[in-house]
Amino acid sequence: MDTDAEHAPAPTIKLKRAKGRLLPHVEAYYLFRADGTEFESTERVDIGQIRFLIRGEGEMTFPDGHVEKMKPIMVAGPGTAAASYRLHGPALCFGVVLRAIGWKALIGIPAHKVTDHIIDGEKLFCERAPRLLEQLRDMTELDEMISAIAPQLIMRQEEVKPVPEPHFPFLNAVREWAASEDPTIDALYGTIEETSGLGERQVQRLCLEYFGGPPTKLKRKFRAIRAAMQIFQGAPISDVVGPFADQSHMINEVKHFTGHTPTSLRGNRDPALALTLQNEGFHFLPEVIPEPVDLRAA
Repeated sequence: MDTDAEHAPAPTIKLKRAKGRLLPHVEAYYLFRADGTEFESTERVDIGQIRFLIRGEGEMTFPDGHVEKMKPIMVAGPGTAAASYRLHGPALCFGVVLRAIGWKALIGIPAHKVTDHIIDGEKLFCERAPRLLEQLRDMTELDEMISAIAPQLIMRQEEVKPVPEPHFPFLNAVREWAASEDPTIDALYGTIEETSGLGERQVQRLCLEYFGGPPTKLKRKFRAIRAAMQIFQGAPISDVVGPFADQSHMINEVKHFTGHTPTSLRGNRDPALALTLQNEGFHFLPEVIPEPVDLRAA
């Protein structure tokens, strides 16, 4: 809730899809602006992001109730459920939405070890961090910020071990499984065994490492987000409830992973929520690109 909504314009968010040299690792960039002195909202589960809080301060309240202060440069680990946040503004936040490959290639920490936590992102850029923050604070446009961060991310990926080639079939299989209408765990195991020869234990380990949760948790997450997207875009409840045990189960799962009931999703004016529920790439994993980052790409 924006407590001074009568005096400040509504928050805005601009999005730009990644392209060129960082496309295998980065899905998109965004710039979130809240000109009010206080802004509160809910954040649905996500894979992981790098964020730069250029102006303002804030804190996140995670599903278990613990609170963490936002940092000027931070890595938001994958979520296990919806979290809430409060910004003390005016606030300006530049974000980098990572793909699963990008989490492995740029962060290099097993995702399940940092779920529902904020990591100090300055450690990613080491001695380059102060200069990077200084640059971003002098910028106001999304394109400028993308130009500033791209070389730093390329340097970072050179410092981390590359994604092993056998993991690409696994990631492709998870993507196709996540996008299916009613994914089953057996279908995931079967597909991955056929394409890459990985057994159940290996699949479970890689799901933890890349996505922060086991296949059973991923199934619940993708199912709930799909339902939330359909509801937000106007689908009747009768068209959404099929994969769930009943309507009550559907409502509870949607609220668990998005922080909203079906009723509160309809007509919701939170710009960040609207953007993500209108773009499948944020939840149903984008195409896995097996080529390494091409440093010569535009």
